[in-house]
Order: sequence, then C-alpha cells, then structure tokens
Amino acid sequence: MKKRVTLSFPRHSVQMPVTYRLAKDFNVAANIIRAQVAPNQMGTLVLELLGDIDEIHEALEWMRSQEINVSIASGSIEIDENRCVDCGLCTGVCPTQALTLDPETFRLQFARSRCIVCEQCIPTCPVQAISTNL
Repeated sequence: MKKRVTLSFPRHSVQMPVTYRLAKDFNVAANIIRAQVAPNQMGTLVLELLGDIDEIHEALEWMRSQEINVSIASGSIEIDENRCVDCGLCTGVCPTQALTLDPETFRLQFARSRCIVCEQCIPTCPVQAISTNL
C-alpha cells in the first residue's frame, strides 16, 4: 500500500532519524518528496510511505507518539486544460513522471495513477492551471 503524508516536526524532534526508524522498526519504505528541516527549528517532511497497511498504521501511531504532527493526503491534482499552455515546466519537477509532454503533439499528459499529490507542480505552473482537489 502507498500513502502520502506530511510530517510537521517540533524543534525537539527535528534531529530524530525518522526515515531510518520507519524502515528498521516498521518495515516501511519512505520516499522523501519534499523536505524543509533545519536544526533547532520546526521542520516539514512530505513522504510517500510504502508497505503493509498494518505496518504503515503502526508507524503513523509511533510518529504521533513522538509529537510529530501527521497529515494524510486525501486530495488529487487537477489540471485545467483550458488554462494550460503545455509549456512543460511542471514536468521538470514531477518526481514520479506523472506529468509528461507527448513527444509527437507536445501536449501535456497526466498519468493520475502515478501522481502522489506532492504538489510540487502547483507553484511551477506559470498560468496557475494546476490545483488540488481536496
């Protein structure tokens, strides 16, 4: 099972090796999508978790017990085809290649099944054609 989560760390938890503990203690693979973590400051980490549903649930409970705020993504990316100009800027930041340009037509292609809703494409779009549907 795959699950995308956003973790918000308080200052005292920033130094904790969370991704290591997820793999070692819970057998959950953690793909880091976005990270904003600095010593002695609050931190934010967007992860794609991959593993057995029960192990992911246990890992989420452990993180909450460590005072890490866990937010589970439930939305999806939406592309307004009337606004999109097929510039391809979003394809360069998409970590899963859910956004690509068709090599023949140069039109934007969106593979929804590959999208992990990391939202990196949203601020990249110059015409604001990409948004989330929560």
